[in-house]
Amino acid sequence: MKFSLKDKTAIVTGGASGIGKAITTVFAEQGAFVHILELNEANGLSFQEELTQKGYKSRLHTCDVSIQQEVNSVFENIAKNGTINILVNNAGIAHVGNIEQAEETDIDRLYNVNIKGVYNCMKAAIPYMKEERSGVIVNMASIAGTIAVSERFAYSMTKGAVLAMTYSVAKDYIHEGIRCNSISPARIHTPFVDGFLKSKYPGKEKEMFDKLSKTQPIGRMGTPEEVANLALYLCSDEASFITGTDFPIDGGYIKLNG
Repeated sequence: MKFSLKDKTAIVTGGASGIGKAITTVFAEQGAFVHILELNEANGLSFQEELTQKGYKSRLHTCDVSIQQEVNSVFENIAKNGTINILVNNAGIAHVGNIEQAEETDIDRLYNVNIKGVYNCMKAAIPYMKEERSGVIVNMASIAGTIAVSERFAYSMTKGAVLAMTYSVAKDYIHEGIRCNSISPARIHTPFVDGFLKSKYPGKEKEMFDKLSKTQPIGRMGTPEEVANLALYLCSDEASFITGTDFPIDGGYIKLNG
């Protein structure tokens, strides 16, 4: 079976909601034992139960990826039971606003999760991957890290850093058998989008959803499952010749807008 993850151990941060939930599901369907790192324990336990009922292998770890000690402890416990083959750094938070609207507290909050969280998890995983001389890392970036997107100053800053970390790790560990790539989604229809529209545009959710969808040249938002399928390919043996690359999944946004 192509894109099989049988006998692979994967870690997915933010793995119980949105894009992370889709990645966890697809990886589990393809045979991986998926360790879900999630801050929201109740949400994580509910999702893990869903996976168990379907016969998939997973384990929830309640973890704040911004706290290095917590991350190190979780990765150490996972490694005690075998190798760490795959890491998907998906956990992230958003911010809407330009530089004047980005307060110092916003910058610190986004840095801690979107940048430090990715750093913490890669730093924890790489020593175990080096021991095996193999491993795959996929970092969730964004088109906002590559091109200008209105009112995304703080968010864009953090996703640009994710791209830089991806390229650096790919370069430094290519001879250790570790591949590192990133995925840059455009607008993806997740519960975050629905919550944002409900809070910012009450009573006009459908109108604004349609408007945002049409900003993608392809005419709609992407789905979490489409992002998950790309992550699956990049983490599979079929992608063994790919490293140090960012993969936009954007409905043509970068190249076809304007």
